[in-house]
Amino acid sequence: MVRSQQFKKLSAIAGGGAFVAMVLLSLGVTENHLDAGISSSALGATLGQTVTPTTPPAEPVTSKATPPFTFTTPSQFAVPH
Repeated sequence: MVRSQQFKKLSAIAGGGAFVAMVLLSLGVTENHLDAGISSSALGATLGQTVTPTTPPAEPVTSKATPPFTFTTPSQFAVPH
């Protein structure tokens, strides 16, 4: 049976190990971004106009959408509007 003191020690060791792992992972990610020449400001959202390299068509390709199937309402049901 695990006593309270043993449980606290094991919990502290597990928490400390998780903290160290998270710090090492975050440092590894930061170094990868720095090695790639990506600045920290480039990772955030940017404000500005969106550039569209192509012009949109003059009119929509489909004027009215139609389902790819048809059905008949049974006589027991109301007719859909």
